Amino acid sequence: MGGVSNATVPSLPSADRPDIAARLRDALLGASFTADGLLELLGAPAYAALARSETVPALRATRGDTPLEALVRLFLLQQPVPHARVADVLPVEECLESGWLVRPGGAAGSDVAAAVDVRPYGGPGGEDWFIVSDLGCAVGGAGGIGSRDEGVVLGAGGASTTLAGITVRTPVGTALDLGTGSGIQALHAGRHATRVTATDLNPRALHITALTLALSGAPAADLRQGSLFEPVKQGETYELIVSNPPFVISPSARLTYRDGGMGGDDLCRSLVQGAGERLNEGGFAQFLANWQHVEGEDWQDRLRSWVPRGCDAWIVQREVQDVTQYAELWLRDAGDHRADPAEYQARYDAWLDEFEARKVKGVGFGWITLRRTGAAEPSVTVEEWPHPIEQPLGDTIRAHFERLDYLRGHDDAALLAGHFKLAAEVVQEQVGLPGAEDPEYVVLRQHRGMRRATKVDTVGAGFAGVCDGTLSAGRILDAIAQLMGEDPVILRDRTPAQIRLLVEQGFLEPAG
Repeated sequence: MGGVSNATVPSLPSADRPDIAARLRDALLGASFTADGLLELLGAPAYAALARSETVPALRATRGDTPLEALVRLFLLQQPVPHARVADVLPVEECLESGWLVRPGGAAGSDVAAAVDVRPYGGPGGEDWFIVSDLGCAVGGAGGIGSRDEGVVLGAGGASTTLAGITVRTPVGTALDLGTGSGIQALHAGRHATRVTATDLNPRALHITALTLALSGAPAADLRQGSLFEPVKQGETYELIVSNPPFVISPSARLTYRDGGMGGDDLCRSLVQGAGERLNEGGFAQFLANWQHVEGEDWQDRLRSWVPRGCDAWIVQREVQDVTQYAELWLRDAGDHRADPAEYQARYDAWLDEFEARKVKGVGFGWITLRRTGAAEPSVTVEEWPHPIEQPLGDTIRAHFERLDYLRGHDDAALLAGHFKLAAEVVQEQVGLPGAEDPEYVVLRQHRGMRRATKVDTVGAGFAGVCDGTLSAGRILDAIAQLMGEDPVILRDRTPAQIRLLVEQGFLEPAG
């Protein structure tokens, strides 16, 4: 999530010295300060512990005197390291001059320390990237980061990597990262967008994004300060918009790097509704969001009302928490559970008072994908899918909208004339009592992407099983009718709805 305050926090390295950032990058790579290098040095348990903000295993694994161990202690564990230990690895004087390193003991001190957290991050194409964030803020979670300062900028956490994984990665001319934070989405977008614009209300976040891009050897972005779509010029449109916004629904904007600052889920609603007019035809807008489950209201209808005109939408709810679970999660995120018990109780009460006043019984979390379309009747799909999925999902999401276009353009007659293939890694399961002559029902199950499962009847199972693109759907149904002794006209009449469902959910793909 992007920060939205510039409170008093430590100074940052200069963003005006790309030459030093390039030299520092070369030095880090030369010492194998990469995702693979860290995994080899630390071992899987200590490496995984770092992602939970637990440093003790990594401290134990870096008690030697190799250059890589010194860099891990310096940039990941924020430990002072003797100048002499890193002088042969890093351009220390240049890093001190430009602010990447500081002397904790003053000018006469013999130790150096990192001014920011620098964390290796493996790109999807095997790139060695580095995510810059404020000290101790490499990942969010239950570490109590928010209790220290409103202006801090976080690094790569679960939300940011989730958004990066679901984003459609087709080549585009223009991409917009709203609330860029430490620049993770802008970094990814730079791989397939000619021009990347990154915005944030917090100027510190924009500064850190510039550092992330420079240290990763990525193209610079067009950095703009402002809230939501304010920095976007009149008439300016994009082919891709992504945002991991400060979506937390809270009674205040006390921790503005994560709290929406608007009433309830209004920030997420405003973000989604404002995206439509800023998308080019065929362009995608993809967000992470929270939304309220309000007493007496269908949560799916609430989300459908957010979708702007002229956009298809696919909204997936991944999780729902009741209001007590939700309040406790974010109170712990802020470290409030470690505060004075009376203060913790007061803040907990305030959260529940806010939800009670709004008749909120739960909060949903998930993904929202919009696609600008010229279709007369845009498609809006809102579903709950808490089951395991396979990341990255960008291609799966793109294919979902391509199948929508296909189905919109094919009535039942055209569907029966079409040719289909069974999607890769779909298996059939027969469910029934042991020894029974026939199964009670048949399940088709995906082992890729959304990993869906759907029940089908005998006709649906037989149809899917022979779809290899050779025969038209109608000819396959005629053959099934002959085998089953059914009227082929009746079978052709009742089966297209099942074919549509199998295509929509990705079990069948149009051939050619």
